[in-house]
Amino acid sequence: MPIQSAISATRVRSKVYRGTFLGLLGFSLLASSGCARQSGLAASAEPTNKPAPAQILPHPALAAANGASISDIAERVLPSVVNIALTKVSRTEARRSPLDDPFFRHFFGPQGGEEPSERREQGLGSGVIVSKDGIVLTNNHVVESADDIKVTTSDRREFSATVVGTDPKSDLAVIKLKGDVSGLKPIELGDSAQLRLGDVVLAVGNPFGVGQTVTMGIVSAKGRADVGIVDYEDFIQTDAAINPGNSGGALVNMEGRLVGINTAILSRTGGSMGIGFAIPTNMAKPIMESLQKNGRVVRGFLGVSIQDVDQELAQALHLPSANGVLVSDVGPTSPAGRAGVQRGDVVLKVDGKTADSTGQLRNLIAAAGARSKVKLDMLRNGKPLSLDVALGEMPQDNSPAAAHARGQVPSGGSLDGLTLENVTEQNRRHFQIPNEVGSGVVILEVDRNSAAARAGLRPGDVLLEVNRQKVDNIERFKDLYGASKGATLLVVSRQGRTIYMVVRK
Repeated sequence: MPIQSAISATRVRSKVYRGTFLGLLGFSLLASSGCARQSGLAASAEPTNKPAPAQILPHPALAAANGASISDIAERVLPSVVNIALTKVSRTEARRSPLDDPFFRHFFGPQGGEEPSERREQGLGSGVIVSKDGIVLTNNHVVESADDIKVTTSDRREFSATVVGTDPKSDLAVIKLKGDVSGLKPIELGDSAQLRLGDVVLAVGNPFGVGQTVTMGIVSAKGRADVGIVDYEDFIQTDAAINPGNSGGALVNMEGRLVGINTAILSRTGGSMGIGFAIPTNMAKPIMESLQKNGRVVRGFLGVSIQDVDQELAQALHLPSANGVLVSDVGPTSPAGRAGVQRGDVVLKVDGKTADSTGQLRNLIAAAGARSKVKLDMLRNGKPLSLDVALGEMPQDNSPAAAHARGQVPSGGSLDGLTLENVTEQNRRHFQIPNEVGSGVVILEVDRNSAAARAGLRPGDVLLEVNRQKVDNIERFKDLYGASKGATLLVVSRQGRTIYMVVRK
């Protein structure tokens, strides 16, 4: 991989590296030589109540179920993993010299500027052959913006390749080899959902450009959906060593089947520190198929704003536990709106699959696909409810509304550290409040030492509800907020989206 892309990881003083991976993992099986010697002593020399000595297992503890060793698995998998070399050409525009104007030319003569130039960047990554006709699955960041792609197989054949499609939102890409592709050995796809914590996995790729290598580790975690690398995350976490050059390489189980595409590591140094992430095949397969069929990914679209349920929200909403995903807003003409989903509903499952975080719900809806029907199991006002929703297609441009402008505007009232004003045409323009927000109370200022500031309220927020009751004006807000004790549940419109917040008074 050419360029390491580092992203600061939250709550950890480390960095997430997306960019070509694999390294070295030490693993030892220790047998006590003392025990072996003791097992050869005469029975009369041992106390009768002493535990039996440890025994060496009769077959390798890490062998596959069919008796194949790690060496057998690696030998079968290596021909399916390729090295990807790419070239990117970056161009700089011609720039005029600051001395090249009539005044300086009068004294110093013509002054030349900077000529246009090209810079060629090279990098290495990995990929996995998934079909006999030369389809290779890899990471988007491996081939992104590449002008020339060269692929080398394990038997040292070289191919040029073209990009079939890329999906930056999941960091996956599909490329196709050109020329005579006879004799390729595609890998067999496994069911990543069958992985269990502690399962042994192998990571195969081209770390640091030194050639193909294999490292071993275990599945440390599953369903990592809040790492912050891409929009759609459902990572397998492993301690199999992954280093620069391994991006796009294979993560395989002990049956030699592909269960993940190595993508990123959490590291302070840029090298493996035992926390690597791979995209599971159950997520990668439908994306790969959509890229081959459409050249892009067609995802399911529900049309809601969502947020995680924490303990404070669970208590304020009178939920039995802090599980599920809270619907904070619903587009009236969206698939969810047409199906009857309401703001304040808590989604627990999608087609029987648990949704305990916004990342999980987003993945489940996206993977279901456009124009498919899903069943949502929810809680509404604490009571179970199920709805069938016909999903739409995720819009290609899903960026949030532009941040509102900031500045001083006339004050209309204040309460508990908040300076407030009813929604008017003036503050609507000033804070870029959407037309869909017909009424409410705008926050103009927030005292930094107030409970509202600690809860995260900020200027430009529009207060819509207090403890599930609608707010139309400042007087209504004062009455409801003043009567509230302890934890106060607010519904807030912020930058075009609606969220729930809890203020502890």
